[in-house]
Amino acid sequence: MAATAVSQYYLSFHSIPEDGGTWRRRTGSSVCCTPPVAPIPSSSPPPVVGPELSLSFRAHVIPHPKKVEKGGEDAFFISSYNGGVVAVADGVSGWAEQNVNPALFSRELMSKASSLVEDEEVSYNPRTLIQKAHAATSSVGSATVIIAMLEKNGTLKIASVGDCGLRVIRKGQVVFSTSPQEHYFDCPYQLSSEAVGQTYLDATVSSVELVKGDTLVIGSDGLFDNVFDHEIVSAVGTTSDDVTNTGGKLDDITVIVGHAESS
Repeated sequence: MAATAVSQYYLSFHSIPEDGGTWRRRTGSSVCCTPPVAPIPSSSPPPVVGPELSLSFRAHVIPHPKKVEKGGEDAFFISSYNGGVVAVADGVSGWAEQNVNPALFSRELMSKASSLVEDEEVSYNPRTLIQKAHAATSSVGSATVIIAMLEKNGTLKIASVGDCGLRVIRKGQVVFSTSPQEHYFDCPYQLSSEAVGQTYLDATVSSVELVKGDTLVIGSDGLFDNVFDHEIVSAVGTTSDDVTNTGGKLDDITVIVGHAESS
C-alpha cells in the first residue's frame, strides 16, 4: 500500500446520494419475548433501564483512480443482526507485483465473515469472527480488517488487525478511537494466506458504551490518511451537501457512518 503524493485529492463523504455506490440500511422491526418476573413492591423505586440501541448505516466507496475498473481493493459488509455489525477489509496492494488481484482476499474475507455473523461459535465476539472468517478464506493475498458489533444494550465490541480505523463521535467530540498496528511505516499488521502474517490473536480488542445520538465512523486507512479527526467531526456535523477535504495520498477509500438510535 505505497503512498503516492499528489497536489490535490478530493474526498466527500457527507450527504452521499442514494445512488453512485452508496448503500443504506433501514432498521427493521423485531419481537422480543421475556419470561414473567415477580412484581416490584410499590415501596421500591423502578429500575432505570436504558433504551435498546441499534445502528443505522450509510456507506460509500471511492476506489483508487487507477483501480476504478476493478472496483478497488477494499471490501466491507453491514449486517442488521442484533444491534448491527459492520466490517471493513483493505486488500494489500503489494500482491499485484506477484500477479495476484489484492481484492480477492479482502472480498472473500468479508464474504465469509458476513456468513458467520450468526454462528453460535462466534457468539457475537468480533475477534472470534475474524478467526473463523480467516480460517475459511482460501484466496491468496492479505488484508487489514476491522469488525465492530453492537449489542442492543449499547456495548460496541471491536476487533482490528492493521490500520483500518473507527471513531465514535458524541456531541461534536471524538470520544473513542482505535489505533493502527504497524510493523513499521506503511507496513501494517495484516491477515494473510501465508504463514508469515498475523492471526486473530494479534487483533486489538476494545469496547465502548454507545448512547443514543452517537455517530460511528469506520473506514479503511484511505480515509484516516487523508482526513484528520477534527475534519471528520466537522463533516459529520455539517448540514451542507458539499463537503470536500484535500489530502496527500491516493488510495482506495471506504467510509461507513453509523448512527445510534433507539431500537
